[in-house]
Amino acid sequence: MSLDHFGRTMKLALAGLALATTAAGSALAQPADAVTLKWALWDWDKVAYYKPLIEAYEKKHPNVKFEPVDLGSQDYQQMISTQLTGGSKDIDIVTVKDVPGYANLVRAGSISDLSGFMKEQKIDAEPFGGLIEELTVDGKIYALPFRSDFWVVYYNKDIFDKAGVPYPTNDMTWAQFDQIATKLTGGMGTNKTYGALFHTWRSTVQLPGILDGKHTLVDGDYAFLKPWYERALALQKDGVVPSYASLKTSNTHYSALFFNGTIGMLPMGTWFIGTQIAKVNSGESKSKNWGIVKYPHPEGVPAGTTAAQISGLAVNANSDHKEVTLDFIKFVTGPEGAAIIASTGTIPAQRTDDVGEKIASVPGFPQDANSRAALEAGKSFLEMAVNPNAAKIEVVLNRTHDAIMTDNISIDEGLTEMTEGVKAIK
Repeated sequence: MSLDHFGRTMKLALAGLALATTAAGSALAQPADAVTLKWALWDWDKVAYYKPLIEAYEKKHPNVKFEPVDLGSQDYQQMISTQLTGGSKDIDIVTVKDVPGYANLVRAGSISDLSGFMKEQKIDAEPFGGLIEELTVDGKIYALPFRSDFWVVYYNKDIFDKAGVPYPTNDMTWAQFDQIATKLTGGMGTNKTYGALFHTWRSTVQLPGILDGKHTLVDGDYAFLKPWYERALALQKDGVVPSYASLKTSNTHYSALFFNGTIGMLPMGTWFIGTQIAKVNSGESKSKNWGIVKYPHPEGVPAGTTAAQISGLAVNANSDHKEVTLDFIKFVTGPEGAAIIASTGTIPAQRTDDVGEKIASVPGFPQDANSRAALEAGKSFLEMAVNPNAAKIEVVLNRTHDAIMTDNISIDEGLTEMTEGVKAIK
């Protein structure tokens, strides 16, 4: 992606050079005097990994203290943009919540280029499963991901057993997924069992189309999504998945249908793992005999390829404590930080085998081999590619997706509307 596309040149060249002053591979110098780092984040009292990360780092560096700056979850992006406006030094560590927010911070020149830092510290992009490449803007990286939820398939083993269908595998194509879902479908009325569920998010239909790496959802030409909408509407018509319109009008959450044991397979993100475990423990989920497998892949695409969401850490371009901030970011986004994050039941960006084992060891996680292997690293594509107009693009895609799935517009008309709507965005 070209920064010309961002409509302005970046102001961070000098700041970027300042970040790369250490010897290659060496530890960053720690200050002799006490330093307090201000960390912009959200939900300080609700997120499980903030405090363990800070405690572990402070134990290694007792002269470094932290001051969390909780900007709230709902308005975080607006709040962090306001905080960093005008060269403010009140924040050191910037948490990046999503791709639209990342693009806005880069465009505004609020966060520093970390490319030189990665090179000097020999930070390997490989363990991040393609996320570093996805966040690269004009050859530069401005945030390192520290957690990443990715898409998998949850399945109800009791429904499979009742239908006499073998459990899904970690090398399942989308065609195979559809065949299995059809076999699982049966019953009528309140006894109806659906083979699968596509939640009302546009991502449940569109994401399979980006897994070959040839397209993104910000390209401005959406003809490539036609077979995926044809597939979704056909499965809906045949009763293999619940009606989009009924889900939308009833405001039914995807978890409710999985909890009540009427859904064979549920494509959904890893963020649902902890919720499902908790609801099984409380008795609210009837799907007690469950598992997960890797996200299905199109023909010709390697098994394990999936879509991901990220949270990253960046440096305020005007921070007075860049070196210490960088060292903390390296710690959090590296193997040690990943292990701490995983120990809280959260998926870190570095999805190494040992991290997968930590998640799998959380009480209540299904202990079959396929479920454990589903947590192993694979190629990941961001749900929404980095683009300065990502938020506006999403509005167009969501509106048209709704019209297609409710048969208020044909697939061809809808995809044309998406293309023209996105191209009209300035």
